[in-house]
Amino acid sequence: MTSRTTPSRRTFLASSALAAGAAAASRHLPARAAIIRPRVEAKKILILGGTGFLGPAIVRHALARGHTMTLFNRGRTNPHLFPDVEKLRGQRRRPNPKRPGSPAQDLKALEGRKWDAVIDTSAYFTGEVEDVAKVLGDNVGQYLFVSSLSVYPQLGQDDQPITEASELAECEDKYRFDMGKDLAHYGALKRYCEDAARAAFPDGATLVRPGYIVGPGDPSDRFTYWPARFDRGGEILAPGTPDNDLQFVDVRDLGEWIVHLIEQRTTGAFNAVGFGGSLTVEEFLHTGKGTRNLDCSFTWVDDEFLEANDVSSWGEMGCWTPKAKNGHTDNRKAIAAGAKFRPIADTIRDTADWVKNERGERPWRAGMKAEREAKLLAQWHKR
Repeated sequence: MTSRTTPSRRTFLASSALAAGAAAASRHLPARAAIIRPRVEAKKILILGGTGFLGPAIVRHALARGHTMTLFNRGRTNPHLFPDVEKLRGQRRRPNPKRPGSPAQDLKALEGRKWDAVIDTSAYFTGEVEDVAKVLGDNVGQYLFVSSLSVYPQLGQDDQPITEASELAECEDKYRFDMGKDLAHYGALKRYCEDAARAAFPDGATLVRPGYIVGPGDPSDRFTYWPARFDRGGEILAPGTPDNDLQFVDVRDLGEWIVHLIEQRTTGAFNAVGFGGSLTVEEFLHTGKGTRNLDCSFTWVDDEFLEANDVSSWGEMGCWTPKAKNGHTDNRKAIAAGAKFRPIADTIRDTADWVKNERGERPWRAGMKAEREAKLLAQWHKR
C-alpha cells in the first residue's frame, strides 16, 4: 500500500497562494457584497425557536432587512439574545405518554395573533407541526419548515444525485415520540413534519432541507474541528480521497436565504446545501492552509484505514464521508430560488476566529484529539 502525501511543491504553492490571496482580498471588500438584495416590504415574522444556532442567523438578518420578528420558545436556550425583540413563551411539544411528568403543551401565546409568515426551526415530531398549524390557522400566509436531507433514505447509497423529487423516508408510526436507536427514524419524522406543513398550508408551505450546517457558533463541533486544526499546524491527517466531494452550508448563508424565501413568498421543497460549484476535500484543506496557517502539511489516509480504526464520519473526523457512501445532493433548484454561498475561506476564517475568541473552554463534542491523530499517523507510516 502506498501513501499519498501532499501535491508537488509547485501545485501546493499555487493553491496556497490563490487561497491566501482570495482571503486577503475578501477582507478589503464590503461584507457580503455579492449577496446584497434589494429592499422589500417589511413583514411580520414568527419564528418557532430562534435562539439556538440557525435561529439567530435568521433573526439577525431579518432584523437587518427591516422585518418585525416574534420569537416563540421555552426561554431556556440563550434567553439573553435579542432583548428588543418580542418573545412569547410556551411549549410546542406534546407530552410523551411514556415519560410521566413531561411538560404539558402550551400554545396559548400564539392564539389570535397574525403574522405574514412563520419559520419553524424546532419541530422534530409530526404532532408539533400539526398542533401549531391548527392554532395559527388562517392567521399566517406562509409556513417555512426547516427539515433535513435525512428525509432521503437513499442518500449515500447509490450514485444518483438526490433531487427534491427523490424518494422520501417512512416509518410505521408517524406519531411516535422517539427517533429510535441511532436516530433511525429522524429522517422519516422530519418527512412527516413536512407532510403536516403541506397539509395545513397547501399553497404556502416552504420546505428547506439542509445537510450539515457550519460556521461560527456551531455547537456540534463537526466542522469547527478543521479551522482549529489548521491553526494548530504541523502534520495533519487528511481523510479519505482528495477528490471526494464536500457539501455543507454556512449558517449565515442559510439564514439569509431563508429570509429571502419569506420576502419572495417562495414555496416548495429545496435542498439547502452548497455550493455554486464543486468543492473537494483537497481544495478545502488547502484553502484552510492558505487562509489560516502555511505551517501545515497533509498526509492522506485512505477510507479503508480510517474505517478499520473506527474513525466516525462527521464525528471524530469532520468533513469526511467514505467515498463509497458519499452521496451528492442536487442544489440547482435552491440556487434558482436565490441561494448564494460565501467563499469557503470566509467560513474557515470566521469559524477559527470564533473558536479563539468566543467558543470558550467547553469540551469538544466532535473532532479528533491530537493524541489520537498522532497515533493514527504513526500507524499509517509504519504500514
